[in-house]
Amino acid sequence: MSNDDLSWMLEDALEIPGALHAVLISADGLQMSRTTDLGRDEADKVAAAVSGLQSLSRSVAFFCGDSSVNWRQTLIEFDGGWVFLNAAGGGSYLAVAASVDVNMGDITYRMQQLVSRLGKAMSTGRRENTVAAHD
Repeated sequence: MSNDDLSWMLEDALEIPGALHAVLISADGLQMSRTTDLGRDEADKVAAAVSGLQSLSRSVAFFCGDSSVNWRQTLIEFDGGWVFLNAAGGGSYLAVAASVDVNMGDITYRMQQLVSRLGKAMSTGRRENTVAAHD
């Protein structure tokens, strides 16, 4: 596992009963990391879709009375469950799928904790090789 792999952090979201999958998405809609139970192709589809959802969500901020408010979370309900989409700092997003019986308070609290941890991990600068490559 590389130092850039944050999937181990995403697994924490799945400790909440009813949580199913989690994907970390970059600002440009690419999946950065995913829980191990979700395939790359599925995670890529989720990343592209929720990137559009957060954009749509931001576009209706005026509906809350002030177009300058910051978007924080989008919640989507399906017959079989929920998708929670949160801002995760640096323009990234955290999406978590959950079954219908998930405790919404527990999952949103866990996501907030995870976003805080992810923000710290993503803002820590990577060490670059200081020796210049020669041709």
